[in-house]
Amino acid sequence: MDNYTVKEGKTMAIISYITWIGTLIAYFMNNEKRNSFASFHIRQAIGISLFSLVNSVFLLKYIGFYAAGFISLGLLILLIIGLIGAAQGEQKKIPLFGDLFQDWFKGIA
Repeated sequence: MDNYTVKEGKTMAIISYITWIGTLIAYFMNNEKRNSFASFHIRQAIGISLFSLVNSVFLLKYIGFYAAGFISLGLLILLIIGLIGAAQGEQKKIPLFGDLFQDWFKGIA
């Protein structure tokens, strides 16, 4: 990937990691003019946001507050890893789920 693509998509990539609203904003910004770097990070952010939603709605109810809190902490760490990668201009997949997110959401962003 060339430096121009990274430079052009870096803002959208960073925005995508700022809550699920940022993910939506970055998604719509990227729809106008597709950027492969931004799309990569948007897919990662969508996956983290969906896992966070599942954790908040279902797991909190069924496995308890402390276990869901531990999972939330892990998701926060994954989010920070993705954000740092976007800020540094790297297409670095998040640990454990990065390949899955790229495969699952390849048609979205």
